[in-house]
Amino acid sequence: MKKENLTLKAAVYTILIFYSLLTLFPFVWSILTSLKSTAEIAGGGTFFPETISFSGWETLFASQYTTWVRNSLVVALITTVLNVIFNTMAGYAFARIDFFGRKFLFSLMLLLIMIPAQVTMIPLYIVVSNLNLINSHWSIILTSMINIAYIFMMRQFFVNFPAEVEEAASMDGLSHIGIFFRIVLPNAKPALATQAIFIFMGVWNEFMRPLLFITSPDRFMLTQGLNALSNQFRNITAWDIIMAGAIFSVIPIFLLFIFLNKYFIAANDRSVGGK
Repeated sequence: MKKENLTLKAAVYTILIFYSLLTLFPFVWSILTSLKSTAEIAGGGTFFPETISFSGWETLFASQYTTWVRNSLVVALITTVLNVIFNTMAGYAFARIDFFGRKFLFSLMLLLIMIPAQVTMIPLYIVVSNLNLINSHWSIILTSMINIAYIFMMRQFFVNFPAEVEEAASMDGLSHIGIFFRIVLPNAKPALATQAIFIFMGVWNEFMRPLLFITSPDRFMLTQGLNALSNQFRNITAWDIIMAGAIFSVIPIFLLFIFLNKYFIAANDRSVGGK
């Protein structure tokens, strides 16, 4: 029996190690490609660079790359904070507050999830244009500050949250607002962290909205700026520059995941354990 367990464990670890290496391969390839010259990349070459070249990195930082990173960072942080606040409050309202039309509004909200984002792009552009927000970062923030999927997620979290805790707080004289901020939120850290990670990643990697709303190079978001930078090289694809920019752009997401990792794992443990 023990031998079978050891064999099974060895097989599982072998699969996991293989999958990890397979997942890391594109990232390693990107790093090595960023250290090659454009001529070496165009000529095929080997997996490892024949000669280390930092021309891609030099070209990258000679552009407005740091400005684009700053723009994306500011927009992503503001949008994430607003999403966490509004999605969580809406989820709590749908789960705990009995108001007129609650079931109808929740059903309508679920129907809106089925509408592809591409369908709403033109109406969204018209609204943003009428508000005179074209070429403003607020056009991205205001059109991304709520997310129906995460409202649904937070609603499900609060439905499963022990009602006895809130009832005890209510008996002590706390209002819905007091219960929400003093009792519920401190116990919702795993769900909040999960939401924050995915929302930040979504805004950080957003390409379509910046392409629609932002026109000035000094206000470009990171994805938009990298695309514009690569388009400057019309006859060749400057993979060294693109890979250098892509690698550097992963750092903020990596740091956010490290910071919120323990809460993210706790949320997954609860969902798997059914608690």
